[in-house]
Amino acid sequence: MKRRIILDLAVTLDGFIEGKHGEVDWCIMDDELEFNHFLNQVDTILYGRKSYDLWGQFTPELKHSDSEKEFWDLVHSKEKYVFSRTQKGTNDNAIFINDGILEEANKLKNRPGKDIWLYGGAELIATFINLGLVDEFRLSVHPVVLGEGKPLFVDIKKRLNLTMVNTRSFSSGVVQLIYHFEGN
Repeated sequence: MKRRIILDLAVTLDGFIEGKHGEVDWCIMDDELEFNHFLNQVDTILYGRKSYDLWGQFTPELKHSDSEKEFWDLVHSKEKYVFSRTQKGTNDNAIFINDGILEEANKLKNRPGKDIWLYGGAELIATFINLGLVDEFRLSVHPVVLGEGKPLFVDIKKRLNLTMVNTRSFSSGVVQLIYHFEGN
């Protein structure tokens, strides 16, 4: 069975994925969301270079909770691909892809394995959506309005009709929406 590319992302009620200065302090790390369960469904993570630089090698500090440390251990156990126009090659942590996004993504989807997490950032997300590569949208809507910041959807070139698969609400106020895109 073909692997799916899943966009799993936290978003504010007004559609931002980070604040004006890149802040994500509004993002609730809610154990109830069972994010580690999602991480066990994927074995590959796709990053844009800026997102990778920020989070791809993030190491929690001693003050972080055990569940946060477990989360980051799981993240770092995955195969990582970084889409970058400038950074080339491969290091111990990631494989860099400079062009041929559609071909490279389809190669990954056709390889055996678990699903693939499209981490972001916004530019890479838009590219993947415009190429019809996102199979599932898992958006966790957080109970906050920022007013300004980096929007989730920018430069989307065509209409996508999605099918609602599931909704879940949590005591933190987060609502998770899961949609499938059947356009492929």
